[in-house]
Amino acid sequence: MIRTSLPAARPRTLVRALVRAPDRVWRMRAACAAVLAGAALAACASPPRVDDRISPMAGKRAEGRRGMVAASHPDAAAAGAQVLAQGGNAVDAFVATAFALSVTDISQTGLGGGGAMTFYDARTRRAEHLSFYPRSGADPAWARPEPAGTRAAGRAAATPGMVAGLLEAHAKWGKLTRAQVMAPAMRLAREGFIVSPLLARTIASSRAKLQADPEAAALLLPNGQPLRPGDLLVQPQLAATFEQILASGRDGFYRGQVAEALANKVQSLGGLISVNDMATYPVASMRPLCAPWRNYTVLGAPPPMGGAVVLQMLQMAEESGVARAGGFTNAPDAVVRLADIMRLGNADGYRWRGDPFALRVPARGMTHPNYAQERAQQVGAALADTARAGNALAQDSANVPAACQRHEPYPASVASAVTPHDASLDATAPERGAAEAESFTSHLAVVDADGNAVSATTTVGVLFGSGVYTGGFFLNSSASNFDARTRGVNRYANSTMSPTVILEGDKVRLVIGAAGSQYIQPAITQVTLRTLAFGEDPFVAIAAPRIHASANSTDVEVEPGFTSAVYQALVARGYTPVSRIADISFGGVHGVYVAPNGQRIGIADPRRDGVAVGN
Repeated sequence: MIRTSLPAARPRTLVRALVRAPDRVWRMRAACAAVLAGAALAACASPPRVDDRISPMAGKRAEGRRGMVAASHPDAAAAGAQVLAQGGNAVDAFVATAFALSVTDISQTGLGGGGAMTFYDARTRRAEHLSFYPRSGADPAWARPEPAGTRAAGRAAATPGMVAGLLEAHAKWGKLTRAQVMAPAMRLAREGFIVSPLLARTIASSRAKLQADPEAAALLLPNGQPLRPGDLLVQPQLAATFEQILASGRDGFYRGQVAEALANKVQSLGGLISVNDMATYPVASMRPLCAPWRNYTVLGAPPPMGGAVVLQMLQMAEESGVARAGGFTNAPDAVVRLADIMRLGNADGYRWRGDPFALRVPARGMTHPNYAQERAQQVGAALADTARAGNALAQDSANVPAACQRHEPYPASVASAVTPHDASLDATAPERGAAEAESFTSHLAVVDADGNAVSATTTVGVLFGSGVYTGGFFLNSSASNFDARTRGVNRYANSTMSPTVILEGDKVRLVIGAAGSQYIQPAITQVTLRTLAFGEDPFVAIAAPRIHASANSTDVEVEPGFTSAVYQALVARGYTPVSRIADISFGGVHGVYVAPNGQRIGIADPRRDGVAVGN
């Protein structure tokens, strides 16, 4: 069922003095950047207690007894922690952090994108899921393929769901006012923030895309040069859009001036989004996926998100013995089996995907223990060039496992617009579309003092999305995720995003998710196994080297840090190890681990700019 709905200031004396100058961007020394960053974190929460013997990088591992936020930018994590300190709950902190990321992490996420969130209410012991991913519109052209080589910039953009999703989550479960949760983001847009090395790199690598829009170029390529680390980025146009949202809620973005300007610009660039598509965008309120795993209950993101693959991989790891290996770095057999599991899970993820309101997507079948047992029998079997999907439809109506019954999990699929299972479709195309394979995202995790938790992933698709810049934000590239199997009018695009919450009994144990397109599900699986199955410190688990294997290749990407015996075992199995540097695209995991004594440990992936902030 789709349902549509509608403080203390941080010290910025230095910033206020600077914003009186006429230019948007000022060159600043590294010392100024350090002063601002320190002031921002100190004002919103107590400094996190970090054990430098475990995490020598500032903010990558934080401990706290009450609230904890982990996010992909320090100012955004500080925004969420500030809202928690003001008495907000996990949903308030999620909304504040996500709005702030729309300012600071603009190459990865923003108001022109979308996402999904999984929420656990500790008082009611009930899990919820909202999906607000970009969606096609009513124009019949959405159902037709585009002629090869003719994609216009505007055609890559689908109707954005970010603002609708954040406002709906806040209206359903938030405690504070809209003004309170939006205040940090509005301040960052109006007064500016320090450009990080990662943002500077993404701007430089996207120079051609940004140059295509004069307004975007003026903001991010002043005098024709990309912003550098330490620059101050002020976004007055984005601040004005925030003002519209603050004043009028959903209508401030989806109707009136902002929506009209968006539709006009998209259509001028060959796109299809209309003012009616904006006005009628629906947020999907859904039941989360659920699977028992060891002594935990795993709650994941249903389609069109990719949470089913994470739940399936974890269960296959248990069935195949991988979860009992004790580690990966020096465990050749476990790593080889993990590569098999990844290929099988990715094959299912590619085959069983799409908008569940239009297509039959058997996500409950994919995550059922019976299906995991069936698929795990293929682990260690003869290695084929291409891993084929199984028939998840056969388990889609199986009884809900006892541990999941009280969560009223995602039901059996009922959409009728689907062809019968056809094995010829299982792996006859690349595992991901080209645009999705290069896409980036942003993940955040929150646990508040009462034990409520939010895991949320948001995105604009590829770096800076479609490149269409309007209202101070970039529109997504999610329309590029549609293909012959999934395209149609009024459909959500599909994604690998997998915001996950793991319970032990009624208590949250791990809140986790990742950024990085096809690397998302394997990254979450590996960090979860290391933390909950192997008992590694959460930061060790997140920083440890990873592998990645695709359904349609026998190459296995391997980050440095494994022993030579692991490489030898991969080769003996028939795999080709491929060296991979631990970089931004290899999965950016953020999470919060809650120890049995209630201690919160926030973790941020060293592959990205994020931090964890607790109080």
